Amino acid sequence: KPFLDSNHHSNTTTMKVDLLSFLSSSVLFAATIYQYTEAFTPSTLQSSRRNHQSATATTSSLSVAQDMFVDKTATHSSVTTYYGETLQKSSDLKTNACCTAASPFPHIAEAIKNVHPDVISKYYGCGFCVPDEVEGMTILDLGCGAGRDVYIASQLVGPNGRVIGVDMTEEQLKVAKETQPYHAEKFGYDNVEFHLGLIEKLDDIPSLKDGSVDIIISNCVINLCPDKESVLKSCHRLLKPGGELYFSDVYANRRVPQELREDEVLWGECLSGALYWNDFQNLGKKCGFKDPRLVEDAPITIENKAVQQKMDDMGHSKLEFYSATYRLFQLDSLEPHCEDYGQAVIYKGTIPRFESGWALDDHHYMEKGKVFPVCGNTFNMLKETRFEKHFDFIGDWSTHYGIFEGCGTSMPFSSSAANGGVSTKGGGGACC
Repeated sequence: KPFLDSNHHSNTTTMKVDLLSFLSSSVLFAATIYQYTEAFTPSTLQSSRRNHQSATATTSSLSVAQDMFVDKTATHSSVTTYYGETLQKSSDLKTNACCTAASPFPHIAEAIKNVHPDVISKYYGCGFCVPDEVEGMTILDLGCGAGRDVYIASQLVGPNGRVIGVDMTEEQLKVAKETQPYHAEKFGYDNVEFHLGLIEKLDDIPSLKDGSVDIIISNCVINLCPDKESVLKSCHRLLKPGGELYFSDVYANRRVPQELREDEVLWGECLSGALYWNDFQNLGKKCGFKDPRLVEDAPITIENKAVQQKMDDMGHSKLEFYSATYRLFQLDSLEPHCEDYGQAVIYKGTIPRFESGWALDDHHYMEKGKVFPVCGNTFNMLKETRFEKHFDFIGDWSTHYGIFEGCGTSMPFSSSAANGGVSTKGGGGACC
């Protein structure tokens, strides 16, 4: 793989799912109700030698995903019961599909130490969902649960920032709110608020105004949501221009077949509801996010023989699952493809903790002081966002040189078996 550099970003390890003990349980989840989802897709970023995908979602593919929804009310009830009553602590999870395998950066690890143990014990996420350079920002956490990521973000944005958590599970929010005084005393300020509600119906929360949020985060929650299009549209509406949706979730290399979507175990553990990456590409663009970017990914492997045999017998031995983090910028200036205008950037080395170099995503690791060629979209992601002050910009828009070399449409997960089973954390000069 061109420009492979595994030394940048956090280490990503293979997630192993042990489902055997859960196969005999009677946990009732949304498997037979929560049919298929119009899914999310990894970004435009797999290889430095591929072509970018079309900007317009095809009506037929989106209709297929949308038509498979059945009963959203029952789905919400099942998810609420599972995460509010069935799961009492993180160790109650039957698999680690919704667990974080990568080690956090030191500053995140330090922030986690300050979070109340009751909050930590009820964490069910699959990644670290707070991006860089957030001091003074307003952050919205969708599906915040007991508030772990809210309280991490609270420390990172500081006393001049604000963090808002939304969740539909009263039991989880009860823990978040009860520990709020503890965290206020620990941090020396109180800059968080929590709201009970559905992430598909953010309009129902009066305090959330259009263009009022800098960053939206979500941690292994959107795959449980029956109306993903509403979530994405609301995110685009709530974000300020130049803001971003930065989230981790579970993905599949193909649409999960019906018989597996009806499996209680796989559904309850976030696998049967996994988002097919190409559906997300189309849906994200339809909702205004023209160029999703992959930040990191890790394979989720089912190593239990009984479960793998079941999938093999059904003819689905090639079905693969991934945990991945993406960033989607709210920028009207982005184009549906990565176009080449002969532009470049130079990183100043001024983002805290990243003095030597910084990665925008899986394929854009920029060393301090080095001229780094970029496509027009990457140029604007740096120029028209909070990152502008950290870069010098070379070039303009006067001459178009065609598609940026290396943009394409193959599966972006660098940790897939087809790409050697390793995850790329940074790369060379190619755009995507």
